Amino acid sequence: MKSVSSAPLRLRVKNGFSLLPRKFYVRHPRIVARALLGKILLRRHNGAIISGRIVETEAYLGDKDLAAHSAAGKTPRNEVMFGPAGHCYVYFTYGMHFCANVSCDKEGYGGAVLFRALEPLEGVEQMALWRKLKLRDLDRVKERRLLTSGPGRMAQALNITRPRDNGKDFTSADSDLIIVDEGGMKRASITTTTRIGITKSADLHLRFYLTGNEYVSGRRP
Repeated sequence: MKSVSSAPLRLRVKNGFSLLPRKFYVRHPRIVARALLGKILLRRHNGAIISGRIVETEAYLGDKDLAAHSAAGKTPRNEVMFGPAGHCYVYFTYGMHFCANVSCDKEGYGGAVLFRALEPLEGVEQMALWRKLKLRDLDRVKERRLLTSGPGRMAQALNITRPRDNGKDFTSADSDLIIVDEGGMKRASITTTTRIGITKSADLHLRFYLTGNEYVSGRRP
C-alpha cells in the first residue's frame, strides 16, 4: 500500500476524502451520532491504511444521561469526554474489551458517541491479524462481520487501546486515527432504537444504524 504520510493524506482529500473538522463534533451527541453514519474511521499503521465505514453508533448525553460515564462528573478516567470535542475516548470493559468513542458537544458537557460497528473497507487482512482470526474467505460477509461487528471487535480490528489512543485528536491530519467524509455518498435510511447492554436510562432511543447494513451488531427490529 501507499505511504500514509501527510502528503498521501492530502492526496486522499483531493480524491474526495475530507477530514471532519472540530465544528462537526461541537453539537448535541444525538446529532453527531446520526451524522457519523457513513463516514470512514481510518487508522494509519506502518505505511498502510486500515479503515471501515461507520454503520452503527450510540449517543451518550453527559450528566443528563445516567448511562454515560460522565454522569457522575469529571474524573481522570473520563476527562476526555468533557472536551474539547473531536477526541478519542477509550474505556476498558468486562476485563477484556476496549471500546472507542468520540467526544462531542460543548466543552464541559461530557457528551460522547460510541462506535458500535464498522463495514470493513481497507486493510482487512491486518484487521484479521489484530482480531486473531483465521478467515479463509475475507470476501464473504459472514466472516467479515466477525472483524468489526460490535464495539469490542471493531476496536480490536483497528488496534485501538486506551494506553495508545485515549485522548487522540480525530481532527488532526497528523493523527494516526482520523475520521473522514468520503463525499458524494447517497443519503441512507437510518434506524433508531434504544441502546444495547445498559440498565440506566435504558428507555432513551439513542442507538443509530444504517438500515439493512449487514455489519450492524446486536438486535435489529
